[in-house]
Amino acid sequence: MSMITRLFPMPMHSLLLLIVWLMLNTTMSLGHIILGSVLAIVIPIICAPLRKPHAKFKKPLKLITYTLIVLKDIVVANIEVAVLVVGPMKRIKPGFVAVPLDLTDVLPITILASTVTMTPGTVSTEVSSDYKWLYVHVLNMPDDEQEVIDLIKQRYESRVKEIFGC
Repeated sequence: MSMITRLFPMPMHSLLLLIVWLMLNTTMSLGHIILGSVLAIVIPIICAPLRKPHAKFKKPLKLITYTLIVLKDIVVANIEVAVLVVGPMKRIKPGFVAVPLDLTDVLPITILASTVTMTPGTVSTEVSSDYKWLYVHVLNMPDDEQEVIDLIKQRYESRVKEIFGC
């Protein structure tokens, strides 16, 4: 490991810390620049051992397609939820469903859980401690909860797996 890498294990974080320090203090005085620089060097060095390696994007261009699908689903789900909420309350059948996960890394699971939460009508409530289940609250549970599981696994999880090469 080179001297520069040891001094700046996370160079972008160091730069961001310095900028935030100067912005919070609303000054560009030499004392604040020196103190901010020291903090920008020391904090990443202290935090570097805490970093966990994350899954890498294997097919980043698939992320564009995934984003467009999620945006479309958000618009459609907004309309469906609005129609459901405006109608009689007895039509709403909330429930929970446990979705078995094929994903194993934290970042892909987080992206999947965030996608489910962004889509109106569903909220990710918890990931099991063994990362094998995603618990989802559904605003309007169909008669067969397998429909919800299949939708999440086929529409979202399979694409996330492809993006990360899981």
